[in-house]
Amino acid sequence: MSDYLNIASFLNPVNLQEIAGDDLYKKDQMGYVMSLYEEEFPDLENTDIVFIGCGEQRGKGVMGPPCMAPNVIRKHFYSLFFWHEGIMLADIGDIRQGATYNDTLVALKTVIAELIAIGKTVIILGGSHDLTSAQYGAYVQNKKIIEATVVDTLIDLDMESPFDNDNFLMEILTGEPNYLKHYNHIGFQSYLVHPGMLQTLDKLKFDCYRVGHVKEQIDEPEPAIRSSSLFSFDISAIANAYAPANHLTPNGLTGEEACILMQYAGMSSEVNSIGIYGFDPQNDKEEMTAKQISHMIWYAIDGRYKRNKEADFENKERFNEFQMIFSEIETVFLQSKKTGRWWMQLPDNKYIPCSYNDYLLASRNEIPERWFRAQQREIELMTKKK
Repeated sequence: MSDYLNIASFLNPVNLQEIAGDDLYKKDQMGYVMSLYEEEFPDLENTDIVFIGCGEQRGKGVMGPPCMAPNVIRKHFYSLFFWHEGIMLADIGDIRQGATYNDTLVALKTVIAELIAIGKTVIILGGSHDLTSAQYGAYVQNKKIIEATVVDTLIDLDMESPFDNDNFLMEILTGEPNYLKHYNHIGFQSYLVHPGMLQTLDKLKFDCYRVGHVKEQIDEPEPAIRSSSLFSFDISAIANAYAPANHLTPNGLTGEEACILMQYAGMSSEVNSIGIYGFDPQNDKEEMTAKQISHMIWYAIDGRYKRNKEADFENKERFNEFQMIFSEIETVFLQSKKTGRWWMQLPDNKYIPCSYNDYLLASRNEIPERWFRAQQREIELMTKKK
């Protein structure tokens, strides 16, 4: 316990009575196999994934106590069956609400920073989407330069709004000192986003994936997720039919598509914090959104299980290798024989994650946009260093 005193001081233990009542979990259900902080803080030494709840909503103007979203999600997640032997899970409870909004952010940031510093993957059960700023702040605290991916219907750069929930991205993208190497935005809906926001992100060489493009080619954003450390998911990106608590729009990702994106996050060897935000139980219908989120978490664990089975990148015998020339540029594409994932080589011999579509473009003597933008960023980085 002594090693985790600093973490525990920011947390309220899991209230299993509130979550499950008098029900007992079966031997192979999540609530049975997971280490819980009820009375004593669990030993996290061998834990792979740590769950934290944070129901803070003052960032979107909702005053009062934290929302019950984390426990409603837990209620359904704990009842799911555990299929992934060897993946160790722990739930260390909820961030105590601070006297001020910023106090809560500091507490959440501190807990996440300490957990990722000791090699844990953290899953945050929010809370409003602005808590992503605390998630990013953990990397700033650890002075780690990262790539980040956000899944959201909107792009939260509305500087006319008084609420952090609507503009928290500005500080992440432009704040100093800045530890963001690259940013990806997945699932935005064009008719809800000001064109100027897209233009701003494009000028910064950031990548955005419209929801229609994602639905047509769900594997296209996978390389972006694979390269990220921070993954943030706002449930507004899921269509109302699959997440009734989303009152923003009837359109968006299906439940299955949301699960696939979460599985990609779990499979990434870089992703070590996953936040799920924007769920308000008061807006839900028959707790279907909570059930949807619980399934998404299950798939993140499934991705982690598949990642553990992936061959080491240096073991080239476990990969199909394709020598390629496009636009007089020699490069190499690698495909994992285990998972089917792809990588492509840049001129400096570094490999970056890519998709099968990038390989097809190169085979037609076309420069894949992912290759071109990655090369642009490398050139700009070298220029800044000079």
